[in-house]
Amino acid sequence: MESVRSDAGPQPGDSALTVKILVAGGFGVGKTTLVSAVSEIRPLRTEEALTEKSIGIDDTTAVQDKTTTTVAMDFGRITLPNGLVLFVFGTPGQDRFWFMWDELAKGALGAVVLVDTRRLADCFASVDYFERRGVPFIIGVNRFEGATRHSPDQVRDALDLPSYVPVIDCDVRDRESAKQVLITLVEHIMRSMSSRRDPGALTH
Repeated sequence: MESVRSDAGPQPGDSALTVKILVAGGFGVGKTTLVSAVSEIRPLRTEEALTEKSIGIDDTTAVQDKTTTTVAMDFGRITLPNGLVLFVFGTPGQDRFWFMWDELAKGALGAVVLVDTRRLADCFASVDYFERRGVPFIIGVNRFEGATRHSPDQVRDALDLPSYVPVIDCDVRDRESAKQVLITLVEHIMRSMSSRRDPGALTH
């Protein structure tokens, strides 16, 4: 497990406004990659090698090159141009590690749910988790080679999401693309906070 280097941007004790967000989704959808791409510090990872014991449990059909899996969390930090500091936590994707979710979700203001359109059903549990807890979230459709491209509206309809939930196409390997996902989430969180003061602001 790698250690976190704290030599970039505002520190946790500084006066900068900090926000905790989660990156969720199914196994192998790109959560660790997104956190690593955007983090201005060396990201903390809790990855372990996939072993024979995971055969029949972890479906690697669409991600055959994957050799590791997150067993607790990923952590990174990014400072946005407006000075807002995001603490970004990547969640484990497999059901057997879900006991970590409630702890990771404490204090989180919003979440990104990453989607692989080849395995759309893998994100259902994440969507349900945040919907039931009233946590604002957006959908990031990660681009995988060989995957059929679908419009944001098609993905939204397939997930049966209200129109105000942002669906954004992205390549989490690219820092700017991954960063735009986080900016979109922050904007959605702000709109959601406004809607709590004005319940008519968000509609299906």
